[in-house]
Amino acid sequence: SRELLGVVPANDGEGCLQDIHWAMGAIGYFPTYALGNLYGAQFWRALQKDKPQVAEEIQAGELGGIRAWLGEHIHQHGRSKTAGELVRDVTGEALDPSYFVAYLEEKFGEVYGL
Repeated sequence: SRELLGVVPANDGEGCLQDIHWAMGAIGYFPTYALGNLYGAQFWRALQKDKPQVAEEIQAGELGGIRAWLGEHIHQHGRSKTAGELVRDVTGEALDPSYFVAYLEEKFGEVYGL
Protein backbone atom coordinates (compact mmCIF):
# COMPACT_ATOMS: atom_id res chain seq x y z
CA SER A 1 0.00 0.00 0.00
CA ARG A 2 2.95 2.31 0.57
CA GLU A 3 4.36 1.82 -2.94
CA LEU A 4 1.08 1.84 -4.83
CA LEU A 5 -1.04 4.28 -2.84
CA GLY A 6 1.30 6.11 -0.50
CA VAL A 7 -0.72 4.78 2.45
CA VAL A 8 0.98 3.47 5.57
CA PRO A 9 -1.47 1.94 8.07
CA ALA A 10 -0.86 2.73 11.74
CA ASN A 11 -1.42 -0.91 12.72
CA ASP A 12 -2.50 -4.29 11.33
CA GLY A 13 -6.16 -3.52 12.09
CA GLU A 14 -5.97 -0.74 9.51
CA GLY A 15 -3.86 -2.74 7.12
CA CYS A 16 -3.93 -6.19 5.61
CA LEU A 17 -5.20 -7.91 8.75
CA GLN A 18 -8.51 -6.07 8.61
CA ASP A 19 -9.62 -9.01 6.46
CA ILE A 20 -10.27 -11.94 8.78
CA HIS A 21 -8.94 -14.42 6.23
CA TRP A 22 -5.40 -13.08 6.63
CA ALA A 23 -5.55 -13.03 10.42
CA MET A 24 -6.79 -16.61 10.67
CA GLY A 25 -4.31 -17.88 8.08
CA ALA A 26 -6.96 -18.82 5.50
CA ILE A 27 -4.94 -17.51 2.58
CA GLY A 28 -6.09 -20.40 0.36
CA TYR A 29 -9.67 -19.25 0.85
CA PHE A 30 -9.45 -16.45 -1.70
CA PRO A 31 -9.77 -18.68 -4.81
CA THR A 32 -13.27 -19.57 -3.63
CA TYR A 33 -14.31 -15.99 -4.37
CA ALA A 34 -13.29 -16.46 -7.99
CA LEU A 35 -15.06 -19.81 -8.21
CA GLY A 36 -18.16 -18.31 -6.61
CA ASN A 37 -18.18 -15.60 -9.27
CA LEU A 38 -17.92 -18.20 -12.02
CA TYR A 39 -20.75 -20.32 -10.62
CA GLY A 40 -22.85 -17.23 -9.87
CA ALA A 41 -22.62 -15.92 -13.42
CA GLN A 42 -23.62 -19.28 -14.86
CA PHE A 43 -26.52 -19.69 -12.41
CA TRP A 44 -27.62 -16.12 -13.20
CA ARG A 45 -27.87 -17.00 -16.91
CA ALA A 46 -29.95 -20.08 -16.06
CA LEU A 47 -32.22 -17.93 -13.90
CA GLN A 48 -32.59 -15.40 -16.71
CA LYS A 49 -33.48 -18.20 -19.11
CA ASP A 50 -36.15 -19.54 -16.76
CA LYS A 51 -37.41 -16.10 -15.71
CA PRO A 52 -36.77 -13.57 -18.52
CA GLN A 53 -38.43 -10.86 -16.41
CA VAL A 54 -35.99 -11.27 -13.50
CA ALA A 55 -34.27 -7.89 -14.04
CA GLU A 56 -37.62 -6.10 -13.89
CA GLU A 57 -38.52 -8.00 -10.72
CA ILE A 58 -35.28 -6.88 -9.10
CA GLN A 59 -35.89 -3.27 -10.12
CA ALA A 60 -39.35 -3.47 -8.57
CA GLY A 61 -37.94 -4.95 -5.36
CA GLU A 62 -39.80 -8.21 -5.96
CA LEU A 63 -37.33 -10.88 -4.89
CA GLY A 64 -39.73 -13.71 -4.04
CA GLY A 65 -39.48 -15.27 -7.49
CA ILE A 66 -35.69 -15.33 -7.31
CA ARG A 67 -35.78 -16.86 -3.84
CA ALA A 68 -38.22 -19.52 -5.03
CA TRP A 69 -36.01 -20.31 -8.05
CA LEU A 70 -32.93 -20.59 -5.85
CA GLY A 71 -34.82 -22.81 -3.40
CA GLU A 72 -36.02 -25.12 -6.15
CA HIS A 73 -32.80 -25.33 -8.14
CA ILE A 74 -29.99 -24.79 -5.65
CA HIS A 75 -30.77 -24.47 -1.93
CA GLN A 76 -32.83 -27.64 -1.53
CA HIS A 77 -29.81 -29.75 -2.40
CA GLY A 78 -27.62 -28.50 0.45
CA ARG A 79 -24.41 -30.50 0.42
CA SER A 80 -25.93 -33.52 -1.29
CA LYS A 81 -24.27 -32.58 -4.59
CA THR A 82 -20.82 -31.41 -5.50
CA ALA A 83 -20.53 -27.97 -7.07
CA GLY A 84 -19.83 -29.63 -10.41
CA GLU A 85 -22.93 -31.81 -10.15
CA LEU A 86 -25.07 -28.85 -9.13
CA VAL A 87 -23.95 -26.58 -11.96
CA ARG A 88 -24.49 -29.37 -14.48
CA ASP A 89 -27.96 -30.16 -13.11
CA VAL A 90 -29.04 -26.51 -12.96
CA THR A 91 -27.54 -25.25 -16.21
CA GLY A 92 -27.16 -28.40 -18.30
CA GLU A 93 -23.40 -27.96 -18.69
CA ALA A 94 -20.15 -28.06 -16.78
CA LEU A 95 -18.74 -24.91 -15.21
CA ASP A 96 -17.99 -22.55 -18.08
CA PRO A 97 -16.04 -19.32 -17.41
CA SER A 98 -17.44 -17.71 -20.56
CA TYR A 99 -20.55 -16.72 -18.59
CA PHE A 100 -18.44 -14.68 -16.18
CA VAL A 101 -16.46 -13.17 -19.03
CA ALA A 102 -19.72 -12.16 -20.72
CA TYR A 103 -20.92 -10.61 -17.45
CA LEU A 104 -17.71 -8.59 -17.14
CA GLU A 105 -17.84 -7.48 -20.77
CA GLU A 106 -21.48 -6.42 -20.41
CA LYS A 107 -20.94 -4.59 -17.13
CA PHE A 108 -17.66 -2.87 -17.85
CA GLY A 109 -18.25 -2.45 -21.56
CA GLU A 110 -21.23 -0.28 -20.78
CA VAL A 111 -19.50 1.62 -17.97
CA TYR A 112 -16.27 2.28 -19.87
CA GLY A 113 -17.56 2.25 -23.43
CA LEU A 114 -15.53 -0.80 -24.42
